[in-house]
Amino acid sequence: MLYLLTGKLAIPLVQRIINENNIHPNKPSTEPNNPDIPHPLFFESMVNNLVDHGYSVQANCLPLVLGKLLWEQSHSAPVTDFQNAGIGRNSGHSINKAIRTDAVAWITKETKAGEQWLAWILRLQDYLNQHLFLGLFSFESHFSLYKPDGFYKQHYDAFKGKSNRVLSLIVYLNYEWIAVNAGELVLHINNSEELISVKPEFGTLVVFLSEEIPHEVLATTVDRHSIAGWFSSRQML
Repeated sequence: MLYLLTGKLAIPLVQRIINENNIHPNKPSTEPNNPDIPHPLFFESMVNNLVDHGYSVQANCLPLVLGKLLWEQSHSAPVTDFQNAGIGRNSGHSINKAIRTDAVAWITKETKAGEQWLAWILRLQDYLNQHLFLGLFSFESHFSLYKPDGFYKQHYDAFKGKSNRVLSLIVYLNYEWIAVNAGELVLHINNSEELISVKPEFGTLVVFLSEEIPHEVLATTVDRHSIAGWFSSRQML
């Protein structure tokens, strides 16, 4: 079944993508089945959540073998692979430790973990396009490392009319996370009338509308590993 996002958060974004850019969903993936793919109910639940709320939190969504590969790369990568994260894009990019303190390493197909991660993401992208008419065209992602006391103040991943980012995605790579570690992701819903707090536990996946939902990372007391990524629509000239 195909859905058009109809939630209060989603209508302006999807109408702009469909009506102004005349974008249609991609064709289904033709890749052979992979046993290390989570049950389709994960993706179906994600679609339903996006329709109703503009965000979705899925515990244990990441396939275990893939999660292990990503965990190993994130935790074993040399410190030189990680660069201080900035705020803003293009000419507006800058480093501001009062707002954001994490370090990032971009994910490519050059490693086994990166190759399998991007293949899994392509399956998710195809599913979302088939069911939501979002016109997702590309994806970029990086590992994020927050050291003790690291944080990221409240922000949007995209500003209306200023970016082609459509959906933000976060996956957590922390085993045995406990409450005293802190470092929760907080989604601010409906002008902060509702706050959704997510523990950065291994395998948990969060996806939300990039232009609609501001969010923040609370200060952590230990090293905190994750992946942050963004699905974008085709840039229209």
